[in-house]
Amino acid sequence: MPSDTGLPVDDGKRGRLPPIPPEAMTPEQKRVADGITGGPRGGLRGPFPAMLRSPEVADRFQRVGEYLRFNSSIPADLNELAILITAREWSAQYEWYAHHILAMKAGLPPAIAAAVAEGRRPEGMTEDQRIVWEFCTEMHRTKTVSDATYATTKARFGERGIIDLIAVSGYYVAVGMTLNIAQVPLPPGVEPPLKPLPGR
Repeated sequence: MPSDTGLPVDDGKRGRLPPIPPEAMTPEQKRVADGITGGPRGGLRGPFPAMLRSPEVADRFQRVGEYLRFNSSIPADLNELAILITAREWSAQYEWYAHHILAMKAGLPPAIAAAVAEGRRPEGMTEDQRIVWEFCTEMHRTKTVSDATYATTKARFGERGIIDLIAVSGYYVAVGMTLNIAQVPLPPGVEPPLKPLPGR
C-alpha cells in the first residue's frame, strides 16, 4: 500500500526496529498508532514504526510534526527546502527520498534540490529561497546564525517564522537520526539518493 509520498509502507523485513504487528502492540502502542494513522499523514510510516517502542514519545513527537508538516507559517516549498537541507546534513537517505517527492509537489525547483543534494549553494534562488537556505545551512553548520542572517530572516518571516524554521530543522534532525539508526529501508530497487560529501 503506498503512502501519501508515493512510498510503499515498509513490510518490516529489514531494519533494526521494524513495524510491530498490530496483534503484538500494547494498548498504548495501538492507541498511538491509530491516532497517527487517522491523522493527516494517513498511515504509520517513516520514523513512527520505530518510535512506537516508546509510544509516549511517538505520540508527542507526531503532534509536533503534524504542525510542522501541515500548518507551519513557512510556505510549503520553503518548508520542504528546510527539510531537504536537514536530510542532506544528516545524509538521511529515506528522509531525503520521501521529502524530495513532497518538495517537488510543493513546487521547489528540481535544480535547487539537486544542488542541496550535492552540498553546494544553489544558483538562481528566489529571495525567499536564499533566506531559508542561508538561515538553515548556517544554523546546521555553525550551530547558530549571525546577526545579519537573523535580521534578514526576521524581516521576511517574522519571529514566528524563525521559530518555525528552527523547529522544522530540529524535528527533522530527530527524524533523520531515527531513520538512520533504525535503518528504515528505501523502497525495493531504489538506490540511495544522497552520495557521500567530501570531508563530511
